[in-house]
Amino acid sequence: MADLRRLPNLAALRAFEAAARHQNFSRAAEEIHVTHGAISHQIRALEEELGVALFLRHGKRIAITPEGERFAGILRRALGDIAAAAAELRVEGKQKRLTVTALPSFAARWLSPRLGRFIERYPELEVMLQSSSHLTDFVRESVDIGIRFGSGNYPGLVVEKLLDDYYYPIVSPRFNGGKLPKTPREMVKHPLLRCEGEPWTPWFRAAGLDLLEPTGGLVFEDSSMLVRAAAEGHGIALARHAVAMTDIASGDVVRLFDVAAKCTLSYYLVCPEEALRKPQVQAFRQWLLEEVAKAER
Repeated sequence: MADLRRLPNLAALRAFEAAARHQNFSRAAEEIHVTHGAISHQIRALEEELGVALFLRHGKRIAITPEGERFAGILRRALGDIAAAAAELRVEGKQKRLTVTALPSFAARWLSPRLGRFIERYPELEVMLQSSSHLTDFVRESVDIGIRFGSGNYPGLVVEKLLDDYYYPIVSPRFNGGKLPKTPREMVKHPLLRCEGEPWTPWFRAAGLDLLEPTGGLVFEDSSMLVRAAAEGHGIALARHAVAMTDIASGDVVRLFDVAAKCTLSYYLVCPEEALRKPQVQAFRQWLLEEVAKAER
């Protein structure tokens, strides 16, 4: 077996292979992101170490020697084997990783409290949960599967409806010294919190109130922040059930009145078609559908 301690400098070997393939030092330098001078220096050092000329130089032109050609062929096969082995390891690593994206509010209030059960079932998987409000570029951002809140129109993706949602008022049980409104009309005396793009008006109509949309006060971009503000006693919040249910269960907030307004948008499971062939994506989809069925009982 060859003594690996006598192996030539790996950076010089890579520089030589690229130069031999391109028959040009400048193009080799561009490929491996170094300067022309660095390529020339590394190959000179390699020639000195090996005691043989790898290139003949004629001014700015170079020509590989027969010895260099033979060595480049052996080196190319060896580097190719290393590249193939590394690619195989990357594929295996990706098969053990699952990247999921969801709205921050849904990720924090609905998905995260349940995700431990998925990890217990599949302990060999590394789950990366990304919370983001922007529409994900699945390929560029290396995301396997996403949960979106919208109309279900996501061209180029496989789309599966997860669950509908609905709005109702929530408030801290300690709000106003514990003296909570007894009727929907009594709420108007208190600060009404809401998310941008999620008005109170549909709920007012469902409750039989002919009231105008509140103006002023706190308006949030994220539903999770809205629920937290209600729990901290800043007012009465119009919350989505999927986002508020964990805080209701913990007692941080209580629901006011048995009146709800249906959301015009729903939660959807979305992913590229090729992602569905991954076993970890199939496993997550099946688990998520089971969790949705449990939550709706």
